[in-house]
Amino acid sequence: MIKDIRADFPLLQRPHSSGKMLAYLDNAATTQKPRQVLDAVRTFYEVCNANPHRGAYEISNEATERYEAARARTAKFIGAMEHEIIFTAGATDSLNLVARSYGEAALGAGDEILISIAEHHSNLLPWQALAARTGAELRYLYTGPDGRLSLDEVREKIGPRTKIVAVTHVSNVLGVMNPVREIAEIAHEAGAVVVLDGAQSVPHMPVNVQELDVDFLAFSGHKMLAPTGIGVLYAKAELMGKMEPVTLGGGIVELVEEQSVRYMEGPGRFEAGSENVAGAVGLAAAMDYLDDIGLKEIQAAEEGLLRYGLEQMRGIPHIELLCDGDKDHTGIIPFNIEGVHPHDVATILDASAVAVRAGHHCAEPLHKHLGVRFSCRASFYFYNTKEEIDRLVEALKGVREVMGLGTE
Repeated sequence: MIKDIRADFPLLQRPHSSGKMLAYLDNAATTQKPRQVLDAVRTFYEVCNANPHRGAYEISNEATERYEAARARTAKFIGAMEHEIIFTAGATDSLNLVARSYGEAALGAGDEILISIAEHHSNLLPWQALAARTGAELRYLYTGPDGRLSLDEVREKIGPRTKIVAVTHVSNVLGVMNPVREIAEIAHEAGAVVVLDGAQSVPHMPVNVQELDVDFLAFSGHKMLAPTGIGVLYAKAELMGKMEPVTLGGGIVELVEEQSVRYMEGPGRFEAGSENVAGAVGLAAAMDYLDDIGLKEIQAAEEGLLRYGLEQMRGIPHIELLCDGDKDHTGIIPFNIEGVHPHDVATILDASAVAVRAGHHCAEPLHKHLGVRFSCRASFYFYNTKEEIDRLVEALKGVREVMGLGTE
């Protein structure tokens, strides 16, 4: 049982314009920040705000130490080695880096990239563009009625021409967890590498890259209590050594001549310009906070919220739930209200100080596959409560009446 930690989150203490306390149920989009993270970022700016790796003076050296300590903390968090961690601007930036750097060199005409129909646009558009540039073919795995991928289809579609398999660990729309370890095993047997979008898994459950045996893992800090603008790309050391930097500038070189350059080795070659030290420090503090609570405890708490939420929402007239909430499911509930556009649903809920997402959630092909244009999405984190779900359910019961569609 997680103790009441809501006092750690300043925004959750701020009243909504309605006068009610906000029930923030949009955690798949971004998460709130605890004081411990805010304090860590502020302390960096107050104590050692300087560019790392460049200065021969005290506060620059301290900035370097904090930045590299954050790299070590991140490696420990996901079971990697320090030299396998690249800091980026977020999961989107990380996935684009893999596609532009590793993918550009690894693919040619006739090769195949395999992704799932459930991918966020961040794990779809880079591969679309890569296929167009290289002449490779982009192929899809399709979810079944329960939102899950079939390993039989994975085995059928991964073959000798498959060079990259890019999948999400957890769907940002359906909350369904994919069998990543099994997919990686099948992919590696065929000689393909696996790129995993961990934006919706790393913040919510224990994730170990050695156990999953993925080749790349991308995730964002802001979805796990950390500041915006900081993300991570894990790359297996042997693959990182084959990658060339795509963003060029200061801090990534060993030697520059008028007509040539020699780049440094390791993750630093991909971190051009002034590093986001404050973001990295905030990310490390967020990981400390999550580990203090325990990722297994967080996962269990969210599963409890999911089960409770589904049980309560199934009793609402005219609601369509787009997930079954069965096994291997995280705290995300996508839904629609019959006859009401999701944007209207979200606006009506906001009047009751309940925040949910509306739209296609940057997963438009998945919505078309499901036969709907848009959806609403309630997504939980460990600081949410059953009382907030009760408020969501109560507000949903009045949506159709507000729209003039009656109460039944």
